Amino acid sequence: MAKVTFLGAGSTVFAKNVLGDIMSTPALDGFELALFDIDPVRLQDSLQMLNNIKKTLNSNCTITSYMDRKEALRGAKYVINAIQVGGYDPCTITDFEIPKKYGLRQTIADTVGIGGIFRNLRTIPVMLDFAADIREVCPNALFINYTNPMAVLTNVMNTYGQVNTVGLCHSVQVCVPHLFSSLGMDAAGVQWKIAGINHMAWLLEVTKNGVDLYPEIKRKAAAKQQELHYDMVRFEMMLKFGYYITESSEHNAEYHPYFIKRNYPELIERFNIPLDEYPRRCVNQIANWNKMRDELVNDTALTHSRSHEYASYILEAIETDIPYKIGGNVMNTGLITNLPKEACVEVACVVDRSGVTPTYVGDLPPQLAALNRTNINTQLLTIEAAITKKKEHIYHAAMLDPHTSAELSMDDIVSMCDDLIEAHGDWLPAYK
Repeated sequence: MAKVTFLGAGSTVFAKNVLGDIMSTPALDGFELALFDIDPVRLQDSLQMLNNIKKTLNSNCTITSYMDRKEALRGAKYVINAIQVGGYDPCTITDFEIPKKYGLRQTIADTVGIGGIFRNLRTIPVMLDFAADIREVCPNALFINYTNPMAVLTNVMNTYGQVNTVGLCHSVQVCVPHLFSSLGMDAAGVQWKIAGINHMAWLLEVTKNGVDLYPEIKRKAAAKQQELHYDMVRFEMMLKFGYYITESSEHNAEYHPYFIKRNYPELIERFNIPLDEYPRRCVNQIANWNKMRDELVNDTALTHSRSHEYASYILEAIETDIPYKIGGNVMNTGLITNLPKEACVEVACVVDRSGVTPTYVGDLPPQLAALNRTNINTQLLTIEAAITKKKEHIYHAAMLDPHTSAELSMDDIVSMCDDLIEAHGDWLPAYK
């Protein structure tokens, strides 16, 4: 049976979802699950947890842990990536605290923005190392990327890693259910179409029995904006630009120049924007880990029900040749005609035995393509910096970022980037 290699298997909760899904899928029974992580303790935790699930589910999958990455990858048909380079301490702390000294505030900092740029710069070299191993020991593997920043890393693996890669994000499949739930609407029987870029894809169509539901959605959203709620940024973007965005409001607050502004502090309260949200989540997760670890790792009766994560459905569709539709991040091979061909886009894809086949979208509404391009500009310059090792392209990426450039002068942006490069130290390669 096929071999699935999980890179970053010390992400115990995520490993439970993705690999537990595989063990819960009859068509994938008997697969070899190869676990790799640089943290031997977390790797052993995940191995123990998955063996408990295997026993409970009576799975015939074999589960093996590896400290040698190349051996973990050898002969794999599928590679699932869920790494984080640099972790909360020190790198996430650095990504937030140094920009804060310049008056630049963030919420999540894992996509674009100054935090997203530096997360990319420390992750891309590791991903290219993965790619070199894959080309050597499993060149035909499908690389399934869950690691953020999604668009840049998926782009790099396809373009420079020469590895067949699809990027997966949760935001597409939960977009309509969450929107309808928040507005008290019934999502049953609703047809929808989503396309754009990761974390800024657009709900282009939403109908039921041929009736456009956007007028009712916008009416309810406008009324809801009169009170504080968790999704105010996305509702505001929809009311101003016409379409709902897939990713959360705390993310989108930092993708645009409109919301987190030193000179308009009232916007933070008005749009209920949780500054420093990601560090807060990290601190809480670390504090709760021992209790969570006990529940996950030491429960010999631990079981699992298949989640909504796409990975197992992709594998099942390829193995059985029964088509399945996903929202995937792929290179823009003429799929969205008014976005750059060098960009990674998020579109509907059909999966079957022939692999992942993206679908054609055509032109996005011009205002949506324009918003996407503001983020693509920073993505492409970040890739240029990582590949050429030229420091000037780090500055270019930051100066083109919508939120950063709206808040800081060019001199301050350069100074902040220099401070971030110095603080990252060996987490980054040398830049010219």
